[in-house]
Amino acid sequence: MEDKIQKIKEAVEKELSCSAHSLDHVTRVYNFALNLAEGENVDMEVLKAAILLHDIARVKEDTDPSGNTNHALLGAQLAEPILKELGFTEEKVKHIQDCVRTHRYREGDEPQTLEAKILFDADKIDLTGCIGIARAFAISGQYGQKIYSDVFLEDYIKENLAGGKANGKIKDVSKHAPNLEFETKFKFIPNKLYTKKAKEIGKQRVEFMEQFFERLKKELKGEV
Repeated sequence: MEDKIQKIKEAVEKELSCSAHSLDHVTRVYNFALNLAEGENVDMEVLKAAILLHDIARVKEDTDPSGNTNHALLGAQLAEPILKELGFTEEKVKHIQDCVRTHRYREGDEPQTLEAKILFDADKIDLTGCIGIARAFAISGQYGQKIYSDVFLEDYIKENLAGGKANGKIKDVSKHAPNLEFETKFKFIPNKLYTKKAKEIGKQRVEFMEQFFERLKKELKGEV
């Protein structure tokens, strides 16, 4: 199994280049998912392969000027020939594809199997805590965003998020900011998670993030 996993890792590494969704992110998700899987009846071959493949199409989505690419759906498609070449059974290929297809936060296609739920939770946990803050600012720099945008949240959501919903896709990323990402996405993550362990950790991490952005706002105003 480990030989297959290594070959998948090599294939994925060739596809990833951006800082927020690099192999470092995949490795963190991998390690946290294995933590969540401890003591559970999990198909580890499916879980490990799905984790490594979950963002294989992320760069393609980020560089698509049309905005029509969904990296979860495309990633599931790209995974198929890689897995078949490595000798995965049809059943496992489909299972891994389902895990990849349902890991995305903003889609309505929810994970059904334990492996898919663990991948979803581990991927979302990487958006929280110190790592989540660091990633938010890395992306902020990439798109030339402000480090903090002190705007009326309801107006911002109506103007710059698809459907006028907090969970909507960002229309103009240059108008976004790390604190807005927290207010429209990160703070809701614990309620979206499936496993008990992930929910507990997610809640702790989000509380820390909230304290961080509250202090950042005060520092920018010279209050502390």
